[in-house]
Amino acid sequence: MNSSRLNSSRRPGAPVVRSTTILAVRHQGHSVLAGDGQVTLGDSIVKQGARKIRRLYENRVLAGFAGSAADSFALFSRFEAKLEQYRGNLERSAVELAKDWRTDRVLRRLEAMLVVLDTTSTFLLSGNGDLIEPDDGIIGIGSGGGYAMAAARALAHNTDLGARAIAERAMAIAAEICIYTNATITIEDL
Repeated sequence: MNSSRLNSSRRPGAPVVRSTTILAVRHQGHSVLAGDGQVTLGDSIVKQGARKIRRLYENRVLAGFAGSAADSFALFSRFEAKLEQYRGNLERSAVELAKDWRTDRVLRRLEAMLVVLDTTSTFLLSGNGDLIEPDDGIIGIGSGGGYAMAAARALAHNTDLGARAIAERAMAIAAEICIYTNATITIEDL
């Protein structure tokens, strides 16, 4: 998903979000989450090596964000609390966070998206109340998310590459196309 999709459903008067690239790939029994390291402020690049993905709940869940860093850290905290509350049940935690995000006045104002995955499930969560589980275990968010997702799907369907190699190559392709995505990639796998 690219930023134009994120921005097409934004609230009137909300700032246009141009952000990063996060890519989740579940393929051949492996789960991988990749994120670029670029941080922009307006039209300037202010950081090259940010980490936008985290390991949660005893290293059994991966989470990555696109959007405002401060908002994303708030979401990580909320999601981690849901994982603790529901003893690592990813689906239940994602559903409950999506419900809170949609109904809570403070959370609704957050300008971020979140991708979470474990070895069996992948979910995209947004402030519009979206909770999406991709059919094929591949999803991208942020400005370069659509490019990375398209590349990952093509590689998954047309090569014998594993999940990590697919994520690496797809993120490299997104970095070549999207000006808000760089080639400093962080990859975590389960």
